[in-house]
Parts: sequence; C-alpha cells; structure tokens
Amino acid sequence: MEALDIARWQFGITTVYHFMLVPLTLGLGMAIVIMQTIWVRTGDERFLRMVKFWGKLYLINFILGVATGLVQEFQFGMAWSEYSRFVGDVFGAPLALEGLLAFFAESTFLGIWIFGWGRLRKSLHLAALWCAVIGSWLSAYFIIVANSWMQHPVGVELVDGRPVMNDIWAVLTNSTALAAFTHTIFGALVVAGMFLIGISWYHLWQRRNDGIDTVGADGSVIVGSAPTIAGRDKADHGAWIWSLRFGAVVAIAAFAGTAATGDWQGKLMYEQQPMKMASAEAACHTGSSFSVLSLGDPGATDCSEVVTLIEIPGALGFLATGEWGAEMPGISDLEPEYVNQYGETIPDEEIYGNFAGSEVQYVPPMWVTYWGFRLMIGLGGITAFGAAVALWLTRKGTVPKSPWIMRLAILGILAPFAANIAGWIFTEIGRQPFVVAPNPDPSGIDGVFMFTAAAVSPGVTAGEMLFSVITLATVYAVLMVVELFLLVKYVRGGVASAMPELKAATDDNDDNSDDDDRRDDVLAFAY
Repeated sequence: MEALDIARWQFGITTVYHFMLVPLTLGLGMAIVIMQTIWVRTGDERFLRMVKFWGKLYLINFILGVATGLVQEFQFGMAWSEYSRFVGDVFGAPLALEGLLAFFAESTFLGIWIFGWGRLRKSLHLAALWCAVIGSWLSAYFIIVANSWMQHPVGVELVDGRPVMNDIWAVLTNSTALAAFTHTIFGALVVAGMFLIGISWYHLWQRRNDGIDTVGADGSVIVGSAPTIAGRDKADHGAWIWSLRFGAVVAIAAFAGTAATGDWQGKLMYEQQPMKMASAEAACHTGSSFSVLSLGDPGATDCSEVVTLIEIPGALGFLATGEWGAEMPGISDLEPEYVNQYGETIPDEEIYGNFAGSEVQYVPPMWVTYWGFRLMIGLGGITAFGAAVALWLTRKGTVPKSPWIMRLAILGILAPFAANIAGWIFTEIGRQPFVVAPNPDPSGIDGVFMFTAAAVSPGVTAGEMLFSVITLATVYAVLMVVELFLLVKYVRGGVASAMPELKAATDDNDDNSDDDDRRDDVLAFAY
C-alpha cells in the first residue's frame, strides 16, 4: 500500500472512533442541562438524581473525547502537511475559534460545574453548565465550518495557486456548514435519546425483576422500595421513568429534525457535488427514479456492473430539487464533464509522487456511498420507531418484564451511533478523489480544489504510516476498553454510583469520614 492509502486509513480509524464520543457529548449535555434546569426550578429530588447519574456518564465520555480528539489536529501536520499548506489560510480562523474560544469556554465552565457542587448558588452552578454545553455546540460548529469548506469552498481568492480567505463571514455562514451543523446536532440528540432509553429501561426492568415494582390489575405500575439497596426507593423509579420517556420524546423529535436537515443537505449536494449525489443513488443515467435496491460488484465505479432491481419513478427528482419527476444528471453524463473540467489524469507534478500521470477515478466507490446513505436513513428510522414503541410500552409507568425486550432496548443504543458514523463515511468517501471538492455550482469559488493524492506529507514513508496507524489503533482500542469499563460499572451501579451519600444513608454510616470524603470527591468517576 502507498503511504497515502495508509494515511487515509489512519485518519478514518481515528476520526470514526472520536466521532463515536462526540454525538453523545453534544446530545447528552443538552439533556442534562434541561434536567438540572427543572431541578433548580422545582427542587424535585428525581431530577437531582438524574443530573448526578447522567452527568457522571457525560464526564467519562467527555474526557475520552478530548483525549481522542487531540490526535486529529496533530495528523494535519504529521501525515497531511501538503493539505495543511493548501488550506491553512482558511482553516486557521475556524480552528483558532474552536480551540481558543469554544473549547476553552467549554472546558472552563465544565470545570466550574464539576467543582461547583455545593459551593455555588444553584442558579450560578446551572449557568456554568449552560455555558459548557453551548461551548461544546460552538466547538462542533467551528469544526464543521472547516469540514464544510472542504465540501464547498467559499470566501476565498486564489493567490499563487493557494486559497486565501477574503471573507470570513462567507466561510462561517457557508450553506453547507449550516446544513451539516443542524443535521449533526439533531443526530446527536437522537443518540442521547436512545442512550437515555436503553439505560433507563435496564434499571426499570431490574426493579421489576427484583420485585421492587409490580403492576396492578389494570397494568399500571405499583412503585415499591427496597430499603436495603442503596437508592432503590420511589424517587429512583421516578428518575428512570422520566429519563426514559424524556429520551423517547427527544429521539422522535430529533429524528424529524434530521430528516428535514438531511433533505436540505441532499438538495445542496445535488448543486455542489452532483457526482456524490449520483453515486449515493447508483444513478448511472440521467433520470428521476429513486433506487430502493441496486446491486453490483463491491467497489464498482463502472455503471455496467450496477443493476437496479427496485425503484420509485420521480422520487429522486423530488429529493434533489423538490420537484417530483425532475431529472438529475447520472454518472455516465457527469463523468465526461469532470474529465473535461479537471483532467483525465493526475497532473504530472512532483507533489503527486507515484500518482502523477495516473488516471483519475471521479466516481467514488458506489457500494460505500450507496449503502452508507441507506444505512444512515434506515437506522435513523429504526431508532424513531423504537422510541415510539418505548413511549407506548411505558405509558402505564414501567417496562415489560421480558428480558428480550430489555436487551433490544440496550442494543438500540448502538443504532443512532451507527447511523451517525455511516453518514460521515458517506460524506467523506463521496468527496473522493478530492480532499477539497471543486464547485460546479456558481455560489462557490470555481477552480479551488485539491486532489487527495497531493495532500499527504511528502516526507513520510508507507512503513512510518503503518507503524503510526497500528500504534494509534492499539491505543484507541485500550481507550475503548477503559471507557466501556467505566460506563458499564457506573450504569450497573445506578444512581447510587453517582451519589455515594445514598449508600452512606443506607448503611447508616453518615458519621464515617471515608464516606464524607467520597461524597465530596467530584472526580470519583475517574477511579
């Protein structure tokens, strides 16, 4: 393999792992803010327990997210130095805003929230969390601004063959960035909703399985209490049932948001990256039919290897333009246009190394774009359906006693994570062979593009890249084990694992100094 191929695998592996943590941070943070706001306004103990428990899981995820995210920006200089030189004048501003403004504010206010329990007034403590969560959303926005510029370059002029930013407002308000950000936020809220459903379902099921909660003749819950088990009282039931139903509402509403913003993105894609749109639909020829099922050779970039089995006439035109039956250009028509505009071969220049003079493959691997697009949509739909079922099954205050349904609820946590990852893989792979995509749409700056083959650092060898990808993959695997261990440990422990004072009260050891120390130890989640 070439150094370029390994570098792409490295960035893909580290990015996908990092992005498994990002949506949970973005979505769960907002859910916790709402819970704490209700607690501050009402004083209801259920919501304090919810904030403490979900907050601990949030912090574990946040810390691992920071650790894995740092590697991303180092790779720009280590493995992708030519890319960094090309985009540096543009990326400098949004990445500086992300690091110096958004992330700084996020981490500072999160620290105030962690250490402020019992030390700040409730309103100030809540304000710190609001600032931290807003900071995380701003951080995501600036990162997406940078990524969206690669999808749709705007606000620049070419100077000596390099883009130089001349309109930061155009970069920050890039239509691609606005659509991608809202889509990402709604996707993160779906992740948070299913996370709340799955874990809350497990605890409500555990209460029923232990005989704490029962149901009456009409099927309504009879909430019980287990004085010998820390935290297993009536307030515990209230915290879990509220979390579950709140998560279901969030997941359903957020899925509707992802559908609306996804439609927006699809229409922008049709204008800005028509080849990506065509390959996502396996649309080999100009037409308006939406492919429900197409089959072909994995990795196919030749339409002769693709067979459409099921299609909906006219639907593709609606998705691309909003007009039913409108025709969308197919791969067979787009490819000659790309060849005519950007060349049939990679330029014969030193920067392209072994790829100089090779034929350009303008059609991305259709099996990745086609199925990635459908996995994203399909898993999102399954998530919304599961959330609706959860609302129905818990309408009488508890969950069914079936362990199989409980396992499905826990497994459902993974569905929106997979949908988010599939969407990003589709977005990035579909841009190939460009690392900065050109703009056939007049709203962009035509002539600003970069082939991926020119982006890799010229000084690195395949052996060096292979060593780094193996090392990073190993470290990330260890971090995954650490995160899963901590999450499983505190999920099984329930609210009592996040509130040692509940266990102290159960054990009647309120005067024990060790318990007092643990009660005040805000970093106990790290042990």
